[in-house]
Amino acid sequence: MKKPVVMKLFYKISEVSKITGLESYVLRYWETEFPMLAPRKNRGGQRVYEQKDIDAVLKIKKMLYEEGFTIAGARKRLQEQTNNNPAVIQKVVDELKVVLTMLK
Repeated sequence: MKKPVVMKLFYKISEVSKITGLESYVLRYWETEFPMLAPRKNRGGQRVYEQKDIDAVLKIKKMLYEEGFTIAGARKRLQEQTNNNPAVIQKVVDELKVVLTMLK
């Protein structure tokens, strides 16, 4: 019988290491290279990762290990993706304002 998968709110670095297949020192290094990867620290000073942090680690891992990006290239691509989101949202807002005006 399989164990049920339990989703947690927070993960320690050792747990993230097991989930992602990366050593803890790699995760700590990536924190210095990728601003989007910034797990909080608890009162004791230990890193606590959320699911969004794990997703970011897996995305970075894929870019570096599978897609052949350099660290600088992956950082640039991630920043571009992050910077494009507000523009898309603003475009949708502008289009909705036009529709609202037409409905009035």
